Amino acid sequence: MRRHRNVKIVATLGPASNDYAMVRALFEAGADVFRLNMSHGSHDEIRERHAIIRQIEQDLGRPIAILADLQGPKLRCGTFAGDGEDLAEGASFRFDLSPEPGTAQRVTLPHPEIFAALQPGASLLVNDGKIRLRVETCGADFANCTVIAGGRISNRKGVNVPDVVLPLAALSDKDRRDLEFVCELGVDWLALSFVQRPEDVIEARALVKGRAAILSKIEKPAAVKAFPEILAVSDGIMVARGDLGVELPVQNVPPIQKRLVRACRAAAKPVIVATQMLESMIESPMPTRAEVSDVATAIYEGADAVMLSAESAAGAYPVEAVSTMNNVAIEVESDPNYSDMIESTRDDLRAGVASAIVGAAREIAETADIKAVCCFTHSGTTAALTARERPRVPILALTPFVGTARRLCLTWGTNCFITGEVERFKMAVVSAARAARDGGFATGRDQIVVIAGVPFNEPGTTNILRVAPADERLILGAGPE
Repeated sequence: MRRHRNVKIVATLGPASNDYAMVRALFEAGADVFRLNMSHGSHDEIRERHAIIRQIEQDLGRPIAILADLQGPKLRCGTFAGDGEDLAEGASFRFDLSPEPGTAQRVTLPHPEIFAALQPGASLLVNDGKIRLRVETCGADFANCTVIAGGRISNRKGVNVPDVVLPLAALSDKDRRDLEFVCELGVDWLALSFVQRPEDVIEARALVKGRAAILSKIEKPAAVKAFPEILAVSDGIMVARGDLGVELPVQNVPPIQKRLVRACRAAAKPVIVATQMLESMIESPMPTRAEVSDVATAIYEGADAVMLSAESAAGAYPVEAVSTMNNVAIEVESDPNYSDMIESTRDDLRAGVASAIVGAAREIAETADIKAVCCFTHSGTTAALTARERPRVPILALTPFVGTARRLCLTWGTNCFITGEVERFKMAVVSAARAARDGGFATGRDQIVVIAGVPFNEPGTTNILRVAPADERLILGAGPE
């Protein structure tokens, strides 16, 4: 089941992918990570999907990552006397806290936190930005607005406030219950919605207590502004382009995506590019050319992963969507321009022994006849640093910890193997040679590069490199280390 590409594929599970046969088909088509969307499905349904993934993992002998995506606070308007109203451009409209049914002139916005943060001139967006209003005057319980872009406003439509940092926690009461549930269940990654500031991530980390890695979704302008600080306290990032494209001018999203991907790579933290990647495949067995180009662009930029949402969760062609994404990735990564573009963005300003070791491993692998770079890792740091180098040969991540192997399934280029504990570097080299041969990456006549940190029980101590044959008999016969 070796993948012939480096970028990873995240597939969301839902009503269209809810049983063993379908989830296994998605994995065999190319999915590396399965996303459980906590906005949809009961805890019982989430538990069933989790169990199916773990059964497939056991049956196929391959680690699989599970990402639980928290819903985040949902800001919605109230209801209307007639289910909805048409707002004309230039008209006046008021949001307030009155519980009375809405009319053509006003509607409830049951979020006093929004009114507390608003200022004249701020924008309010309704129904994914289709309706845009400008705040003229506001107070603790109202906002008088002018309609800038009109349309139909109906019951409980979502409201976005792009211009201000809202005094809202990223975790709602529902999110806190969901967080505890999925952490106890045993997910590998936890995605945080509505992140505005690094404190949102720090708060979630205190609740997670090390049970999962934390991935911050960048979907608000405030998060873009505070991105360096958010990245520093996160284990990974999702570029959530859907909400980002609602709250920012759409032309701003592509350069932001490129900047965020590059920053994540420099920090050796995985980044997912998400939202509407193959949207038309919800209803069609074939994507549009523009969608294929969009997926390709994210891969050319060096993203660790690309994600399917409704395409695999609720679409009519979930397996075809994964297969399409897999085929696009293979084609892009076989393009000579791909390697040139990836290498042109490599950061050669390495700091510390670990960065120097993985940089040397990549250079040796590309200048000698080396079949794979093998990382023996406990925490995943060595493999993450190696992936940052984007070597032209496969990366084998070997670890005695199943949790580390699963989390690394999200990291670019990593082929994860669970090994036994070792106390000597020579035995780590032996394990690497066996994995390279068993996985079809090398034969006994080939050479591999092995890197690790010694002593083995101290994370983040990458400090040793060896070029070795992929035949453990030659290694064991070479004498003591």
